[in-house]
Formats: sequence, structure tokens, C-alpha cells
Amino acid sequence: MSGKVVLHYFNGRGKMESIRWLLATAGVEFEEVFLTKREQYDKLQNDEALMFQQVPLVEIDGMQLVQTKAILNYIAGKYNLYGKDLKERALIDMYSEGMIELMDLIIMSVFAPPENKQKQLTNIEQKAKERFLPVFEKGLANSDFLVGNQLSRADIHLLEATLMLQELFPTILSTFPKIQAFQERMKALPKISKFLQPGSARKPPPDEVYVKTVKEVLSHLFK
Repeated sequence: MSGKVVLHYFNGRGKMESIRWLLATAGVEFEEVFLTKREQYDKLQNDEALMFQQVPLVEIDGMQLVQTKAILNYIAGKYNLYGKDLKERALIDMYSEGMIELMDLIIMSVFAPPENKQKQLTNIEQKAKERFLPVFEKGLANSDFLVGNQLSRADIHLLEATLMLQELFPTILSTFPKIQAFQERMKALPKISKFLQPGSARKPPPDEVYVKTVKEVLSHLFK
């Protein structure tokens, strides 16, 4: 295993995108191995690289990490994106769990049957406006950051999640001025600005090719 960070996943966002965001913000270079065939997944399984038979898989510091939360926690802890003490970490976890729940709704919506898609989008918009965004707006009322006085994984997840929402619902932040101002501050950070430029490792919204590839590689989940 080389000293480089290597990500094993599809050439798309999915569960790996939040990991890409954290690594990019931390200034960590990484390589990607894209899964395009079932045989690649089977090989990872046979090599015992997938503890629970799932991707994402991240090779880092001589380890093969799986389970998205564990990977995000490790990266956040290693690169000082996880608060100054246990109390801050607990708050960061609460915010992050909420954002990951919201992003998972968006991630999974692309696999919905066409006849259910509009219903799912309506559900996402309603939950974002009523359950999630008011919490983050309040959290930013008196601070540039969600937790403490420094950048954390919660802030990075919030930028990622709100940009995803705006792709689906362009005016969704119109009644959340604190989040809008937060977005502009975050986009101005050099490493994040670079990640948002064309040609970076950031992936575009999922298309039919991505959905088809995931269904082929993970065919056992779509029977």
C-alpha cells in the first residue's frame, strides 16, 4: 500500500463526495480508482478490503478504511476539522449527522423510479426548509462557524449540502441570509475555491451513466 491516499468508488458523488470535500479542504492530494465493472467490486471483496461488503473504501496511512462516518471522522480528526474538545466534537457530530441525513435523501433520489421522483423532490424540499435549514441558520446567527471559532467538518458539510440543494431548488436559500453569507465566506477560502473550479476532483450531479454503473457494479442491491 503506497503512502498516497487512494479512493475506491464510482466516478460520481454518492457517499464519497463528502470525503472528497474534506480531503480537498485539508489540502490532501488523493488518487481515485473508479469502479466501472462488477469484477472490480468482486476483487475488492476477495482481497478482504471491504469489511462490510460496501464502498466507499479509502486507503490512508496504511489502513483500508470503510464506512463513511468512520472515514469522515478519521479525516476530520487528523486534519484539525473536529473542534477543540469533546464537547465541540459532539456538536459537530450532531450538525454533521443532520446534514448527512439530508444529503442521503438527495443521493438516493436519483435511484427512484420516474413516477416517484417528483414526490421525493417535494419531500426533500419540505424537509430542508422546515427541519434542516432553520437549524443551520440559527447556528450561524452569532458566529462565522457552526461550532466554536474555527473551521470544522460541519461547515464543510453545510456548504456541500446547500450547494446540492441549490442545484435542485435554486431559490431555496432566499429566506436564509446567514447561510447565504456563510456560503460566500466558505467559497472564498483558497482550497475550497480551488475545489469548486472546473477540472477539480469535485463530481457533477449524477446522470444516467452514473446510475447505470452503480446498478451494474452493485447488482446484488438492485434485484
